[in-house]
Amino acid sequence: MNEEQLMRKRVYAARFACWELHLFLDTHPNNKEAARKLEEYTAKADRLKREFEEQYGPLGELSQETSRWAWVSDPWPWEKEGN
Repeated sequence: MNEEQLMRKRVYAARFACWELHLFLDTHPNNKEAARKLEEYTAKADRLKREFEEQYGPLGELSQETSRWAWVSDPWPWEKEGN
């Protein structure tokens, strides 16, 4: 696994943690520890996304720092493996 793939995995893991914490807070809205963890992982996901995009370009169509279609100009994951 190269550095780009590793960074992408880290971004996705932090985002996944955010989604899971959101779901947990839907059923446990008064859990202060979960709310604190959500803030922590949201900041971590934002930081990792920013670092990834600085080095490798946009992660998706919602990236703020580029044109709407820039994220599709790079090779797709299955195209990279063949090169």
